[in-house]
Amino acid sequence: MRKISLVIASALLMSFGTVLANDSEPKVKSNTLSKQITNILSENSLSQEVIDMSAQVRFTLNKEREIVVLSVDSEDADLEGFVKAKLNYKKVQLEDFTEGKLYTVSVRIAR
Repeated sequence: MRKISLVIASALLMSFGTVLANDSEPKVKSNTLSKQITNILSENSLSQEVIDMSAQVRFTLNKEREIVVLSVDSEDADLEGFVKAKLNYKKVQLEDFTEGKLYTVSVRIAR
């Protein structure tokens, strides 16, 4: 009987140890970079022909946390120029980032 109670007590201690070892607050992944890009592109004076068009933007971040646009894949040259002009070398606020990592973002202009 004594051995059974020791086994049960040790099992309870081990299970409580693993529960306490986990983070109490789950980490929430936020898309702060996407939100910042949305804010940068939100102020625009594009023509009606460009509205409801989309583009794929490939970019990287340099050591100063600036966006460096590598390519914009779009059917419209005006949209391509707009995205490059608005995003290129704009600073973003990120706590944890990797310099030189490639990012791809879908951009859709709508009203």
